[in-house]
Amino acid sequence: MKRLAAVAALLSLAAVTACSSATTPGTSSGGGGGGVYTTIDGLRAGIDANAPINPFNPKGNAFRGYNSMWLGWTKNHLTDPNQFYPGIAESWEIAPDQSSITLRLQPANKWSDGRPVTAEDVKVSIGLAYTQGGTAYALDPAVSGTASDVEVIDERTIKITQSAENPSVTFVRGVMETVIVPAHVWGSLLPADFWDKLKTARGDGAEAEAARTEITGLAEKVIAFAPAEDVSAGPFTLERVNPGEALLVKNRHFHNAANVAPDQVKLLHYAGNEQIWNYLIAGRLDNAPFTAVPAEVMKRIVRTPGNGVVKGYSPVGNALAFNQSKKPYDNVHVRRALAYLIDREQVTKVASPEGGIASVTTSGMHQKAAAEWLGDAFTTLEPYKADPAKAEEELKAAGMKKEGGKWAMPDGSPWKMSIHVPAPFSDWLAGAKSVASQLGDAGIDAEVVTTADYPLYLEELAAGKYDTGFWLVALGPAPYNIYQRLYGTPNGWQLFGGKLKHVAPGKEGNWMGGPETVEVDGEKVNPGELAVKLNSAPEAEQKEIIGTLAKAANQDLPVIQMWDYVNTQFVNTSRFTGFPQAESDALRLTSGVWIQLGMIKKK
Repeated sequence: MKRLAAVAALLSLAAVTACSSATTPGTSSGGGGGGVYTTIDGLRAGIDANAPINPFNPKGNAFRGYNSMWLGWTKNHLTDPNQFYPGIAESWEIAPDQSSITLRLQPANKWSDGRPVTAEDVKVSIGLAYTQGGTAYALDPAVSGTASDVEVIDERTIKITQSAENPSVTFVRGVMETVIVPAHVWGSLLPADFWDKLKTARGDGAEAEAARTEITGLAEKVIAFAPAEDVSAGPFTLERVNPGEALLVKNRHFHNAANVAPDQVKLLHYAGNEQIWNYLIAGRLDNAPFTAVPAEVMKRIVRTPGNGVVKGYSPVGNALAFNQSKKPYDNVHVRRALAYLIDREQVTKVASPEGGIASVTTSGMHQKAAAEWLGDAFTTLEPYKADPAKAEEELKAAGMKKEGGKWAMPDGSPWKMSIHVPAPFSDWLAGAKSVASQLGDAGIDAEVVTTADYPLYLEELAAGKYDTGFWLVALGPAPYNIYQRLYGTPNGWQLFGGKLKHVAPGKEGNWMGGPETVEVDGEKVNPGELAVKLNSAPEAEQKEIIGTLAKAANQDLPVIQMWDYVNTQFVNTSRFTGFPQAESDALRLTSGVWIQLGMIKKK
C-alpha cells in the first residue's frame, strides 16, 4: 500500500485547490526578476506544514518535478509506457528485450548544496525504494518486473538489470519513476550490509524470508526521516511551508537553471473543487491541473483575463462496476439491459462536460487507446446505444418481471438498485444521480448512496459491501495495467510466486465476483490468465490478447464505461507563457517538469 502515488495522481481528477496567498502571482519577494509561479500540487490534496521534506512520506513536503526528481518523466503516449523526458538521467539505453536499462546522468547536475549528482546517489535511492516495495523493487523474487542487479559503471552511469524469472514490459517505467535523493543525506538509513541482505532476500527459505522482513522493516524509518534542510537536484528547493502554502526558491545548481524562468514557486493548500474555481476566477493561478468544473463555472473562469483552457488525452475512464456475487447483477442480461438503458452522452453532459467524453462503448480501454490497439475491430464492438426496447428484451431474458411499471426480481420481490460513490467526487456524484434518474424513468428503483471519503470507499468496495459503484478503469498506457482493473485482484485473480489463482467472490479483495472463464468467439477463455500474459508478451501477441479481452469486456460487461476523461487544464498567460499545447504528451506532468525542461517562459 506504499506505492499508491500513480493512483493518487489519477484520482486528483476529483478534487482540487487552495487557500489564500500573501503574495500575488507575478511579484517576487526577493527573487531575481523571474517572478513567482503559483499553482497547486495536483497529486494530493492539502499541505501539511508539519510533514518532513521526504518524498517517501505520503504527506511529505517533496513536490514532484519541483524539489523531488525522478530519473525520467513519463510521456503521455497512447500505447507505449516506455517514452520519457529527461530527469536526473540525461539519456538511457533500453535492451531490446527490456532485460536492462543503462542510464547516463545529467553531466552538469548538482545537488542544491553544490555536490555532484552521482550514480551512487541513484543506487542508494534504489536501496531506499526496496524498503517501500512495489514497482521494480519488490523483494519477492517471484514478482514480475523486478530488478535483479544494480551496477554502478562509473560516476555518471548506472545499469539496472531485470530479473529473468518473471520479466515484465513495465520494468523500464518502474525504474525511470524512481525518486532520487542524495546519498550523503539519506545513505545512513541503509545498514552497511544492505546489498548483501538484498541478495539473500531474493532467494528461498527461512534465511531469505528473514532478510526480506529486515529490509521491509526499514520502511517506517525511511518514511519518518526528516532532513534538516531540503537538498534537491530539482529546479527548486523548499524555502518555507505553512498551512496555506509551500514556497520554493530557484536552485542555482540545477543543470538547466539558465532556462528555469520563475525565481519562486508557490504551491497553495486546497481542500476542494470550489476553492480552485475561485482561484481561477480571480486569476491567481498560473496553472491548475485537471479539475472537475461545471459548465456555468467554466464560463466564469474563461472570462478572467489571461485564463485559457488546454485539453489533452488522459488514459483514464469512469465506469459503473458490478458486484456479480449480488443478484441480479450475476446475470449478464441484467448488465446488458442496464447498458441499453443508460444514455452515456447525457450522463457525461451532467457529470463531466468539460473533463470527459462519453464512452463509445465498453472495451476496458479509453476509446483512443482502443482504436489504436484494435484498429477496425474497435468498430465491431457492441456500442450499447440507449435502446429501451433492447433493454426490455434483456430484462425478460433474465427472468425479471415488470409489474405496475416497475421492474422486480424473478421471484416478484422488489428490485432496489444502490449506486455507491465517494461523496467528495463531485463528477461521480453527479453522474450517479443521472444514471439513477434515467433508470427510474425506465421503471428501475435506483438510489445513490455516498461514502464519506475515498479511502473508506475503496475499503468497503473491496470488502464486497456494494452492489454497484463507480470505478476508475482504462489506466494506461501499459495494457497489463489497463486490464488488471477488470481481470485482476478486484475480480478474483491473484498472482503469487509467479502462479495465478482465482479466488472465490468475497475473498481476498474479489468484490467483482465474475466467472473464472467466459466464452469469446465460441471458445472458453480465462481473462485473468490473458491479462497476466500482457505483462511479458511481445507487442504482436499483446494486440491479439487485447482483442480477446476487449471482446470479453464488451459482451460480459463487468463494468459499463460511462466516460473517458479528458485532461482539461487551466493556464493563465498574464505572467508566463510556453505552456504545453492541446494534446501535448507533457500535459499529464507537473508544472515543475514543464519549468525544468525550459518550456515555461517569463512574459
